[in-house]
Amino acid sequence: MSDAPAGTADAGAVAPPRANAVVAVLAFAGIVVSLMQTLVIPIVPELPRLLDAPASDTAWAVTATLLAAAVATPVVGRLGDMFGKRRMLLVSVVMLVSGSVVCGLSDALVPMIVGRALQGLSSGVIPLGISIMRDELPAERLAGATALMSASLGVGGALGLPTAALIADNFDWHVLFWASAAMGVVALVLVLAFVPESRVRTGGRFDAVGAVGVAAGLVCLLLAISKGADWGWTSGTTLGLFAAAAIVLVVWGLFELRTAQPLVDLRTTARRQVLFTNLASIAVGFSMFAMSLVLPQLLQLPTQTGYGLGRSLLTAGLVMAPSGLVMMALAPVSAAVSKTKGPKVTLMIGALIVAAGYGLNIVLMSEVWHLVLVSCVIGAGIGFTYGSMPALIMGAVPASETAAANSLNTLMRSIGTSTASAIAGVVLAQMTIDLGGYALPSENGFKTVMAIGAGAALLAFALASFIPRPRVAVPAAAPAPAAETPTGTPSGR
Repeated sequence: MSDAPAGTADAGAVAPPRANAVVAVLAFAGIVVSLMQTLVIPIVPELPRLLDAPASDTAWAVTATLLAAAVATPVVGRLGDMFGKRRMLLVSVVMLVSGSVVCGLSDALVPMIVGRALQGLSSGVIPLGISIMRDELPAERLAGATALMSASLGVGGALGLPTAALIADNFDWHVLFWASAAMGVVALVLVLAFVPESRVRTGGRFDAVGAVGVAAGLVCLLLAISKGADWGWTSGTTLGLFAAAAIVLVVWGLFELRTAQPLVDLRTTARRQVLFTNLASIAVGFSMFAMSLVLPQLLQLPTQTGYGLGRSLLTAGLVMAPSGLVMMALAPVSAAVSKTKGPKVTLMIGALIVAAGYGLNIVLMSEVWHLVLVSCVIGAGIGFTYGSMPALIMGAVPASETAAANSLNTLMRSIGTSTASAIAGVVLAQMTIDLGGYALPSENGFKTVMAIGAGAALLAFALASFIPRPRVAVPAAAPAPAAETPTGTPSGR
């Protein structure tokens, strides 16, 4: 199946200005996918009216994307390693366009959920893009390029909210999805024109049983986390899903350890550098999403609360937007620190900056500029952490397993963000004030969530301290491992 043995991509590395085009196109594709995830936020409160359905049902328009992304990310990563990363990148973008078109044509709940699920299947674009960069770029370009690609997740999320609010306020809500489809088509054309197919392949057979197992386990886990507040955390449904997730994932892990060509190489995942990077990624994902939950609410709550700023959703989006620009601007700084000090140090610095941002937010939350400052500080920290994690993962896995390993790391971040949403929701629902007969989150509730976000960032710092310091800060574009088995895994591991 492989056109060239794993580890030979260096010979085919693209050179400037072609390399510049590859980086720009892949980063644009990542921004488009992350934009898709936030475009729906302004219309979520209106979905029951727009789709003529109960709010409990329309919430599935968000949940379906989360579940589809969780299932698709590890599967698409493995398929990319086997059959071509560019090929699977194109499939992912096609899923985004297809889902956007379905949503753009829908006026009912079921097609909206189907369309949002299709959009969720595009979530593998960013880890696939990072993996293509490892295969195609010269070693000296890799750190900066992967930092930029990783930051595109935050950039798209930060820019998506004001863009979506502006469209929702001035146009029919379907335009949100037509805009997403149009950007997806542009990304598709650019990938076809500028991104080469990697010659690094594992070949072999696809682990269908492993894919079904991990999908079932993740769906149970994330469904319990995302819907637990609605169903009740002690309800039979929620506890049953948590129990099912634990059982299915344990059985899946035992099966993967006995499979010759597993979907996820758990032995590689258990290596100290990969394991602690993934654990830190969960904590970082938690910290990132806590900011996205707290700041917009503080901005939009009425001034009568004494701490709300009474601003519009558009203003809230504009306040968050600079954080995405900060992430992008700091991508080369993150790469430079990783090159000189190692990505472990970059990750630890980023975690401390995030914790400092939340600490700042606890004492500065009474003016709009306070929240702009806080979002930029936290965004800077997220930029450092997101830029370092792909380098840590790629420094510990063979080139032929890059997409699968990066996809798993992305999934860990997603689990962190889902957990943040659940925990913050519980805190803000329990710590409330009464305003005109309505229960609103209290100031202490927001400060508690900020403190938890700071704690998660410090946990990421502590976990990162267990990562072994690599002898080489950033891996070469395609290191030639020692003798390899037919699946691309170095023998003796």
